[in-house]
Amino acid sequence: MKTNPFLSKLGVSFLSLILMISSCTKQAATDVSAVDNNSGDLKAAADVSVMATATIDANTYQQTIQGFGGMSVPIWIGDLTADQRTKAFSTSSGIGMSILRVMVPANSSQFAAEKATIDAAKGFGARVIATVWNAPASMMDGAYLKASSWSDFAAHLRAYTQAVGGVYALSPWNEPNYLASEWMHASATEVANFVAAYGDNCGAPIMAPEPFNMDQTFINTYLSNATAKSKTLFVSGHIYGKTPYNLGNIGKSVWMTEHYTNSSISGNDWPNAMNAAKEIHDCMTAGWAAYVWWYIRRFYGPIDENSAITKVGYVMAHFARYVRPGYSKIACAANPSTGIYTTAYRNGSKIVIVAINTNSAVTYQPFTISGVTVSSFSRYVTTSSSNLAASTLSISNNAFGINLPASSITTLVSN
Repeated sequence: MKTNPFLSKLGVSFLSLILMISSCTKQAATDVSAVDNNSGDLKAAADVSVMATATIDANTYQQTIQGFGGMSVPIWIGDLTADQRTKAFSTSSGIGMSILRVMVPANSSQFAAEKATIDAAKGFGARVIATVWNAPASMMDGAYLKASSWSDFAAHLRAYTQAVGGVYALSPWNEPNYLASEWMHASATEVANFVAAYGDNCGAPIMAPEPFNMDQTFINTYLSNATAKSKTLFVSGHIYGKTPYNLGNIGKSVWMTEHYTNSSISGNDWPNAMNAAKEIHDCMTAGWAAYVWWYIRRFYGPIDENSAITKVGYVMAHFARYVRPGYSKIACAANPSTGIYTTAYRNGSKIVIVAINTNSAVTYQPFTISGVTVSSFSRYVTTSSSNLAASTLSISNNAFGINLPASSITTLVSN
C-alpha cells in the first residue's frame, strides 16, 4: 500500500485519518437527524461543511408581494365552474390564487359574462385586474385607437368596471408593442398620453403599459410622462421571450401579468412544472411583486379541463397559498448551492421559505435566519409523485438543514 507523503510529514496514520473522518461523519448525521425528522438521506447531510448556507435576513425588506394568479376569458373558452373557482382561489383546498385577470370585452353586451367568476374570486379575497384587447370597432382606425375616441373609450372602460362591480386595476392596452398581434397597437407615448388625459376617468386605477417581453425601453418611455406615471398604480408587463430582470428604480411596483411556459404539453408534465417553479422564483428575485399565469383552466395550465389541479397548479400553490398579498420578500441567497434556488418572505413574525431543487439527486441545504426567532416550520413538498406532502420541522438557534428531494419544490412556513 502506498503512503501519502503529506500524511507522513504530519505524522498521521491512514487508520487514524479514517477514524477521524468516521467520527465527524457520524456526528454530522446525528445533528441533522435531530432537526430533520424526514431527512431520508443522511449521507447527504454529512456534507454540511462543504455546502453553502442559505442566509436569510428577516430585517432586510425588499418588495411587497401583491400575489399570484391567472386569467379567465369566458367569451373565448367558457367560464370557470364553481368547483374550478374554488380550486383556483381557495387557500385550504385549492391553489390559493390571490389575483384574477380578466378581459374587458369590446362589446358591452358581453360585460356580464365576467361577473360570476369576478364575484367568486373577490369572495376568496382575490384582487381582480382587467385588460383591454380591443376597443369597440367604432373607436378604432385599423389596429389603433382613434385619438378622437379617447373620451368614448374611457367611458367604455368606466361602464365595464361598473357592470362587474369594480376592479382593482385596469390596463387600457394588452401588449401594445406586439405589432404581429390582432389586438390594439400603440406606442409607449400614445399609451402615456391617453393615461395622462383620461387615466383618472376610467372607473379604476390604471396598470400599464403591459408590453410584450417586459420591454424596458417601452416602460421607461411610458413612465417619462410624469402625469401618466402619477396616474399609474403599478407597472405591468409580460415576459414572453424575456428572462425576468430587475427594472431598476422606476418608482413603481412591477407585476408580471401574463405568461405560460409551454402550451403544447400537459400541465402535469413534471419538468415543465419545475420550469414554472423556477420562473416564479426568477420573477420574485427580479424584485417583482406579482406573477400571473395565462389561462387558469387549460390542459397546459394550473387546472385542466377535468377540473383537476395539475402539477403546474401545485407548484404555483407553493407560492400562492403561503405567500399572501402584503407579505414582504426579505433578503435570502437566491442560488446558495448548485441547482438550489431559494426565496424568503415575512409577515410580522411569520417566515415563509420556498426552496427549489433542480438537481436529479437529493440535495442537503443548510439555512440560517437572523432578525426573527423561529422554532419550527410546517413543511410542504411537491415532487413528480407527491403534491404538497406535509410534515413538521423543528429547529434550534435559528439554524437548520434539510434534505430537498430530487427535482422538487419545498415551502417552509414558520409556526
